[in-house]
Amino acid sequence: MTYVVTDACIKCKYMDCVEVCPVDCFYEGDNMLVINPSECIDCGVCEPECPAEAILPDTESGLEKWLELNTTFSAQWPNITRSRPAPADADEFKGVDDKFDKFFSPEAGQGD
Repeated sequence: MTYVVTDACIKCKYMDCVEVCPVDCFYEGDNMLVINPSECIDCGVCEPECPAEAILPDTESGLEKWLELNTTFSAQWPNITRSRPAPADADEFKGVDDKFDKFFSPEAGQGD
């Protein structure tokens, strides 16, 4: 088992999860974070820290797409170990449906 970040993170990009991760397995894209599944130790401390409820265990059904996306982009995006403030409009995007199709960006974020 591992944890994955889902589309609930897109355009919200709260970083509360980054600071609590004991193995620094978060990677930053332009408008979301992902977890490297091979680095994640399945401790689960990040899941309750996410205000958007975007982090889920990959054992939940229907998350295959997110496991693949986290695997792919954690290899391309820079590692992030320190949180920064969420985007100013993050709360406006919290709970919006179909964020992947509407807003996903494959561009890398700045990382640490």
